[in-house]
Amino acid sequence: MGIFLILFPDEHHQQIQSTNDNNSISKKKAINFNLFPPSFSLPSSLKSTKSVNLLYQAQYAISICALLMFTILLLFTISTLPSTTNTTATREYHQPRRQLNGVSSSGRNSSTHALQGMGTLYRRGTRAMHDLIVAHAVESLTSHEFRLFLRLLQRSGTTAKSDLLFVFPSKSSVFDRAIREENDDFMKLLDQYNTNTTLSNNYSSSFSSFKPSHFVKKIDKSKHTGEPIWGRRTRSNLSEVDSAESRRLSYGSVVGFDVEELDPENSLSGFLDHIPMSLRRWACYPMILGRVRRNFKHVALVDMKEVLLLDDPFDKIRGTAMDSVLVITQSSNEKHGRRNLNKAQKLVTPTIIIGGDRGVRRLSDLMLTGIVRTSIQRKRRNSETESALFNQLVGNPFVLQKVKLIASTESIPESISKANFGMVKRRGNADVDVNYILMKLICSFQVESTVYSDCYTYVDK
Repeated sequence: MGIFLILFPDEHHQQIQSTNDNNSISKKKAINFNLFPPSFSLPSSLKSTKSVNLLYQAQYAISICALLMFTILLLFTISTLPSTTNTTATREYHQPRRQLNGVSSSGRNSSTHALQGMGTLYRRGTRAMHDLIVAHAVESLTSHEFRLFLRLLQRSGTTAKSDLLFVFPSKSSVFDRAIREENDDFMKLLDQYNTNTTLSNNYSSSFSSFKPSHFVKKIDKSKHTGEPIWGRRTRSNLSEVDSAESRRLSYGSVVGFDVEELDPENSLSGFLDHIPMSLRRWACYPMILGRVRRNFKHVALVDMKEVLLLDDPFDKIRGTAMDSVLVITQSSNEKHGRRNLNKAQKLVTPTIIIGGDRGVRRLSDLMLTGIVRTSIQRKRRNSETESALFNQLVGNPFVLQKVKLIASTESIPESISKANFGMVKRRGNADVDVNYILMKLICSFQVESTVYSDCYTYVDK
C-alpha cells in the first residue's frame, strides 16, 4: 500500500476525482452537443479535459510498469539470499576440517540413492577416489561375518583411498543396520584416536591396530580432487579452507545395491535353473561397472564370505596397465572343479580379483559369456561351480587376448600370522575360528573395547 501512496498521493486523488466529475459533465454536454448540426465545433475547455485524461492514463501505465519492475527486483533479491541448503552444504564441507580435532558420529548421511536413482548411500566420502572395492554377499553370509569384513576394512586404511560398494542378493534390514552401526563406530574410533594421539603412537604396527594417519590427507589448493560420484552433488570451494590448515580427513563413500537393481531381468534365468549369488553377480557387473567407467582407475571384486581384507589390496597392481588383472592361487583345501583343466595349470580363485578398471570390466564380461556358453554347450540347466568356470576362462589364452592376466605366485594365506598379501582366507575347517580370533584381537585394544558395543562378549575368553 505504501507503493500506491507514493505513486498516487492524496492531491492526485482529488485531481482524479475532479477529472471524473468533469468527465461526467463533459459527457452530459456531449449529449447536448449531439443535438447540434455536425458542423458545430467542440469548445476549448473540453479539449483540455481530454488531454488531461490522456496524461493521467500515461501516468497510470508508467506506475504499473514501475510496480512490476520493483516486484521483479524484490523477488530476485529474495532468491539470491543464502538458503538452508547452501548453508548445509557449506557446513558439510567445513565439517572435515573441524573433525581433525574431534569427529562426530552424527556426520552420517541420511539414506539417499547412491547413483542415478538406484542403490543406497550409507556414507558419502570426502572426495573422489581412484579405487573401487565391489564386495558381494552370498546367501550364506551371516551378519557377524559381514560386520567383521567391514570392520577390518575400515580399520585397515583401505577406505581412505577407495570407495566401497556392496552387492546384496536382496534388500536386508540386517545388513543395512550393520553398515550404519559400523560407520558410526568408525567415526567414533577416528574421533577417539584423534583426541588421544599418544594412544595411537603407542600401539604396535600389526594389521589389527588402527592408524588414524591413513585418513588424514594434505590439501593441495592447486589441485582439485573433485567430488564423489555417489549421491547428490554439493558445492565446495577449496579456497575457503584456511591457509594455516593444510590437512583434512579423507575417507571413501559406502554404497549398497541389490541384484534386482543391477540385473532386473535376471539374465541367467533362461540358461540355468538354480542361479546362486556367486554366478549372478557376474550379470550385475556390466551394469554397475559400465556406469562408473572412467571414474576409477582400479577395481577389486571380493567375496565377503571367503576373503578378509587386512590391508590395501591395490598396492600389488599400482603402476600396471589399465587392462591388467591380478588373479590369486587357490588354497589347497578349497573346493574346485578340475574337469577340462590342464594338470599343469595352477588353479586360481574367483573370490578376489584385482586390476585396472578396463581389465576387470573385460574379464567380467568374458566370465558372463562363458557361463552362458557352457550352459548351452552342455545342455544342462544345473549350474556349474564358479571356480570351475573361472579356471576354464583363465586357462584359455585365446579368449583373454584383451586382458593382461597376472597370476600370483602365492595363494591367499590361511594363517593370520602369514597374511603377507594384505588379506586372509577364511579357514573352512572347524579347528580354527578366524572370526573369533580377529574379533578378540580387535577388542583387546583400549579404545576399541569402548567403541565397539559387541566387545564385551570377547573379554577374558
